[in-house]
Amino acid sequence: MFESGLPGFDSMRFALGVEYDGSDFSGWESQPGQRTVQSTVESALTSVADNPIGVICAGRTDAGVHALEQVVHFDSPVERAPHEWVLGANSNMASDVSVRWAHPVAEGFHARFTALRRSYRYVIQNRRERSALLRRRASWERGPLDVTSMARAAEQLLGEHDFSSFRAAGCQAKNAVRRVAHLDVQRRGELIFIDIVANAFLQHMVRNVAGVLVEIGKGKRPPDWAGELLEARDRTLGAATAPPQGLYLTCIDYPPEHGLPAVSPEWLLW
Repeated sequence: MFESGLPGFDSMRFALGVEYDGSDFSGWESQPGQRTVQSTVESALTSVADNPIGVICAGRTDAGVHALEQVVHFDSPVERAPHEWVLGANSNMASDVSVRWAHPVAEGFHARFTALRRSYRYVIQNRRERSALLRRRASWERGPLDVTSMARAAEQLLGEHDFSSFRAAGCQAKNAVRRVAHLDVQRRGELIFIDIVANAFLQHMVRNVAGVLVEIGKGKRPPDWAGELLEARDRTLGAATAPPQGLYLTCIDYPPEHGLPAVSPEWLLW
């Protein structure tokens, strides 16, 4: 058993790294009558603890969206070693969700509010024929996409801006200002990768950025359109939201003093 080292042990906070294939989930957040990642993870942890466990995540993902490293925290009323949380949770979950690591954290750690940055990757398969193998792992564009134009457009979204034109109509965030530290577009054969890092994201923000970049890649809009949308702050002027199956939450960064494991997104390069 894990020794907390705390006299009169009451509870201990843990952080978990969770990987999942979002194809058969109705998103992260628990919903009545729906299979969600949150309810699946909570049920597994509850079995390990033999006590009710609720988790808080770094960022909610939509139905069909995947995660290489979603980070959650929870308070346990019982003592368990980190490896017991990992092995116990995984033995109580289906194969499309897995706990990668568990780490004890200070009481003040919060999966959402302690996070410094979130990283996402959007994957597009760009070929004439639809794919049987990647149909739930990437979006598909049959016409040619100009990655150079997409990359030029992406540069205009770097920095701190009001991203109202890139948020979902039902987004409940109090303000739309976000700081994008990195936005890169690359082609590797028939696959196009859009990598984006920001301090936080609005609902559907990454998929709406991808939708705009695809329109530009098709030649339907010039690269400067991305900057014009930023200035307009009007979602109705943007492109269609890109499909969820191409989106991956790849990494959450935290201050180093929390000692959380580093997970590389290179696994997603195929």
